[in-house]
Amino acid sequence: MRISTPHAVHLLHAAPFATLATQAINFPGHPYATPVPNVPDAAHCPLLLVSALAEHTKNLLADPKVSLSYVEPRSTDVQAAARLTLVGDAERLDPDDALVERYLRYQPDSAHYLELDFMFFRVVPKRLRFIEGIGRMGWIEAADWSLLPALDADSERAALQELTGRLPDGVTVLGIDTFGIDLRRGEQRARHAFGEPWASPAVLAAMIAHWAAGLA
Repeated sequence: MRISTPHAVHLLHAAPFATLATQAINFPGHPYATPVPNVPDAAHCPLLLVSALAEHTKNLLADPKVSLSYVEPRSTDVQAAARLTLVGDAERLDPDDALVERYLRYQPDSAHYLELDFMFFRVVPKRLRFIEGIGRMGWIEAADWSLLPALDADSERAALQELTGRLPDGVTVLGIDTFGIDLRRGEQRARHAFGEPWASPAVLAAMIAHWAAGLA
């Protein structure tokens, strides 16, 4: 059945948490699942910041094969909600300043972890299973996911600068990508989806300006 890849992208960005399943080194052949904060990069790949002491980190270092599960935020019926399972490989990452800044916009309380034994990983999707609702489901291949338009760090920085001073109190932009804007309203994470994916810097600027004007 045909599914909407943009809807899968929006769920990946909108969910505040994910369930990470790693290959358990202490129980060979069994998955080890744990909840983690959800921070996607602008190319729609999950970022992980994990402690060297954590069981799932030891598993990651021994075997990078993982899966992450996401559920539509604030859903009261998990079987009717949109769900996404991402199967991929976790790659150890030495992030640049822009990526660290992006992560900390989503998880500002994690700043002090950077001084401890925590390390970054990026999960590169191999295949994704998206369930939009009852009877609407299908696979998204890694080759198709990798072709999704991605926003580079300079373009995101320029877009964030464009929003400086234009947002009402209580609204914070977490990240911008080619499909939408992740934000926080008060204590709630939210997602503003663009009507169509980003096509050029000028189009992105126009979409952001239109969105910001609607918040005023």
